[in-house]
Amino acid sequence: MDLDWNTLGFSYIRTDERYLSHWRDGAWDHGTLTLDNVLHISEGSTALHYGQQCFEGLKAYRAADGSINLFRPDQNAARMQASCRRVLMPEVSTEQFIDACRQVVKANEHWIPPTAPAAPCTCAPT
Repeated sequence: MDLDWNTLGFSYIRTDERYLSHWRDGAWDHGTLTLDNVLHISEGSTALHYGQQCFEGLKAYRAADGSINLFRPDQNAARMQASCRRVLMPEVSTEQFIDACRQVVKANEHWIPPTAPAAPCTCAPT
């Protein structure tokens, strides 16, 4: 991996692993990490027929000590659950959501940029 962290845009960059969980028999399974970046979706999927789907992004960043932090994953989980309720989808528990995020971040941690030096504050004093 040879990324110029200072010139990243918004185009797709394939990372190593992603998390996949299925709803079966009235419950979400435990999920798993996968190397496959192709979505395999049933032709009968409600996402295709009715647009029933939801997405929630999440920020992971390096702290000054080099550790990786997730920015308010509980709030992301709550928004995802609200989206699921809105489109009548089964909710993923907060615990499973955060665990999935941790697994994906750990599996792809070398894709998280290094800590940038602190920028000077350019805001006017209040």
